[in-house]
Amino acid sequence: MSLTTGFIGLGAMGAAMARNLHRAGLLTTVWNRTAAKAQDLAAELGIQASTEPASLAAQCDCVVLCVSADADVLAVVDRLLPGLRAGTLVIDMSTVSRDTACLAAARIAAHGGQFLDAPVSGGVEGARQGTLSIMVGGDTRHLDRARAVLEAMGSRITHMGPVGAGQATKAVNQVMAAGINQAVCEALTFAGALELPLEKVIEVTGAGAAGNWFLQHRGPTMTRGQFAPGFKVALHHKDLCICQAMAKALDCTLPLADMTLADYRRLMDAGHGEADISALYLEKTERTP
Repeated sequence: MSLTTGFIGLGAMGAAMARNLHRAGLLTTVWNRTAAKAQDLAAELGIQASTEPASLAAQCDCVVLCVSADADVLAVVDRLLPGLRAGTLVIDMSTVSRDTACLAAARIAAHGGQFLDAPVSGGVEGARQGTLSIMVGGDTRHLDRARAVLEAMGSRITHMGPVGAGQATKAVNQVMAAGINQAVCEALTFAGALELPLEKVIEVTGAGAAGNWFLQHRGPTMTRGQFAPGFKVALHHKDLCICQAMAKALDCTLPLADMTLADYRRLMDAGHGEADISALYLEKTERTP
């Protein structure tokens, strides 16, 4: 059965995901904290812009969230609860802590709703192309209901366990992303110091065991000094802070994440918070004589 769906949070990722839901014939209404974004997208797609999360929830079988931070998720959940109908499915596709996912799920369940935490990986490109990797926490019955909605936005949908497991998996993903960013930026800086032709380095290493998505898609742009955001430094910094807090609670260490947080802080202080995370290359090259 097709679910009438509303979307909350229309940043670069959210707006692209909402467009894909519209192409699939599922999207009926949108809401954004900056009302003009919702109004503009609604006009583009020929749908309604809701005035409040509660009014959006009252019209929908499914509500999708994609906002920036833990506090934003909980604030939006509280604002949609007055309009939530029994059985309404809420899917949070933001990147937040496991604890926040569990809090949101409890509040929604207390009002008769259903909840999935379903953070994504794939960046703005994946959001636009509908090829996101979606890691899901929650009841498998709720995932079965949500599958058509998620398939409109992603090419890989994986159930990871109960509520919070999606966010826990995304935390692992973000630590991996930090390591890949560090390795690629450091290696290409090293290649530059060796006076190698960087385009050829990217081509030949990308075809072997060192090949990865980040090298293929960000290597050519970073070495040309281009850092248009696919995934912003400030957002990855926020995500790694979540990872750091989760690790502290488990009494384990994440030295690579700690190093990346320090590097990102310097980039943010230098005004690069809105740049792509490949701007880490600037940090590496500036430290190389």
